[in-house]
Amino acid sequence: MATVTRENLGTLHDKIVIKLAKEDYLPFFEKSLKQYAKTATLKGFRKGEVPAGMVRKMVGQSIMNEEVVKTASRQLEEYMRAERLSIFAQPMIHNMGNNNRPDMNKPVDIDFAFEIGIKPDFEIPALRDKANITKYKISIDSRMLDDELERIKRRFGAVEGQDTVIGKDDIIFCTIEESDADGNTTGANKIEETAVLEKMPVQLREKLMGGIAGSVVVFRPADVCTEAELPRFLSDPLKAGPEKAEQYYTLTLSKVGMLIPMEMGFELYEKVFPSAVIKDEADFREKLTVELQKEYDRLTGERYNNEMFEMLVHTTDITLPVPFLKRWLKEGGEQKKTELEVNNEFGAFEHQLRWQLISDKVIMDNNIRISKDEVYEDIKGRVLAYYDMDADDEAPWMDAYMDKVMQEEKMADETFRRLITDKIFKSIATQFTTEEKEIDEKEFFTLPNPHEAHHHHGHQH
Repeated sequence: MATVTRENLGTLHDKIVIKLAKEDYLPFFEKSLKQYAKTATLKGFRKGEVPAGMVRKMVGQSIMNEEVVKTASRQLEEYMRAERLSIFAQPMIHNMGNNNRPDMNKPVDIDFAFEIGIKPDFEIPALRDKANITKYKISIDSRMLDDELERIKRRFGAVEGQDTVIGKDDIIFCTIEESDADGNTTGANKIEETAVLEKMPVQLREKLMGGIAGSVVVFRPADVCTEAELPRFLSDPLKAGPEKAEQYYTLTLSKVGMLIPMEMGFELYEKVFPSAVIKDEADFREKLTVELQKEYDRLTGERYNNEMFEMLVHTTDITLPVPFLKRWLKEGGEQKKTELEVNNEFGAFEHQLRWQLISDKVIMDNNIRISKDEVYEDIKGRVLAYYDMDADDEAPWMDAYMDKVMQEEKMADETFRRLITDKIFKSIATQFTTEEKEIDEKEFFTLPNPHEAHHHHGHQH
């Protein structure tokens, strides 16, 4: 009869030893061997008629090894269920040297050990004490609306040819290739580039001013770029690494164009809102304001969720079985990792794990559920939006289509995860003390990143 003992190896890190008597695993071994013999094939014998002795010799030992592990694992499962142990990942086999190597020819009692990492109990003080958190609101003013209108007019604008480069809004058509200091090209890495002059490095812009089709500029990226411009310019358009900073390049201007923004009017309204009927400019501006507000609300909402996430992760004191988790990270995946890889990944892994524990607790404490119907309705809503339809539009194909979609596990799974995350954030939002604060767009984008802010002031691990 198997016996189970448990000893502590460290914080929330235990070793469970299963002592198996040979009677615990031998019957399973004999049964598996018989099963195997029924299907075994060997040259010269009919299927299932290979002599038992030969089957035993061929695969007996590996079947026995497997059955010992299976038997020990079953005992471990029963023990953990009885003790109500909530563990991380899965148990890891604990190496005990040779006293757990079964021998088919001399079956004996065997000790088999597992290591487990136990999930901690913890409080979430930020929710318990209704911590303060700020939710920002960016209101769309006329300047922001005008800026957006300019962007839209340019996006749908047309390019008209002109003779000379005269301004930052000109569009430059050119080829860039590697060369020597005198502009002799080798034809290596020839790049065709089209760019608004304003997007080019400042010093290169100055060299191009007044240029006409056929003008040539020889330059080195390091000479025409500031420190901030250099990495960006090397990667796009040059598609080169830092080693090319001192390389000479020759830029040949092939054409100059001027961007003529699209005029305000029905053609523009229709391009921006293809499925809406727009009466006049005031109507267009109003619709644009609504869309812009939606986009800014999405951004401020994301930040609000991020703030809650970081505050909870950094102010909730959770003890973890670090040595066990590092071992699991190293050996638990399909590919073994090196010590260095584990140490490099552990910070992000731990951050994510803390959030996982916190969200599991929020789900339990607040009884959060997502039904199959909710998943169905969410996916259906997205299908309708994709086809630009309303819920009451006639769509005889919809039911069959939805049945097919619901069978795609990946889609259903991703939708479920997104919905449960939304519900978690909605639930925790009611447990914070939220202060709404008006902020202008510029100020919002210069706020410190929530992760950095909490990492420095929050709970240090």
